[in-house]
Amino acid sequence: MPKFEECLQRLEKIVDQLERGDVPLEQALALFEEGMKLSNDCRSELESAEGKVEILLKQGNKVTPQPFDADATEARTKK
Repeated sequence: MPKFEECLQRLEKIVDQLERGDVPLEQALALFEEGMKLSNDCRSELESAEGKVEILLKQGNKVTPQPFDADATEARTKK
């Protein structure tokens, strides 16, 4: 999986291409589909990082990294 920064750069290029409006419909649809996948990947990575930061902040003065469990974090946020 590409790194977050690489995904974001590619997503920006896709948005630029689509905003120009000079690509054929079939290519625009393919770009849109790729962009949606990249957007979802970026969002997942950001949510994971947010969960890790939350765990660190909850440690108070003692900053001790803990394994991040995305399922447990999602369950806590839905309460």
